[in-house]
This record gives sequence, C-alpha cells and structure tokens, in this order.
Amino acid sequence: MPKRLRLTRRFPVAMTEDGYRRLKRFSKDAGLDEGEALSFLFENFDSVIDDDTFGHRLRLFNSELEARKK
Repeated sequence: MPKRLRLTRRFPVAMTEDGYRRLKRFSKDAGLDEGEALSFLFENFDSVIDDDTFGHRLRLFNSELEARKK
C-alpha cells in the first residue's frame, strides 16, 4: 500500500503543553498523525490563518513567551 505522503524532514520541536494537546486533538479529529497534521497546517498556512487576528495573536504569544519558559 503506498504512503499517503512522503515525510522527508524530521526536526526536534519544543512545544508548549497547550500547543501539543491542541495538535493531538486536531490530528485525531482529522484522522492524521501529528507529523501529517503539522505538514497540512504549514502547507496550507495562508488558508488556515485569520489575517485579521494573526498579528495580534503573535504579539500576545511573544509577550508571554518569557514568562511561560519559567
């Protein structure tokens, strides 16, 4: 049986617990494993983000990042 897609890159990823739980939930709901779910999200990045809120969410995440690392 042929693979659905060929995963050619592997890299170590550090994720927040909240981010990882959300990734697992998304991948389960979509019927994908975590790597396939990440590939889908990044291959379709421009289609899945909301341009109106992305900048705000990114600034908020960056402002909280140091506190989350502690």
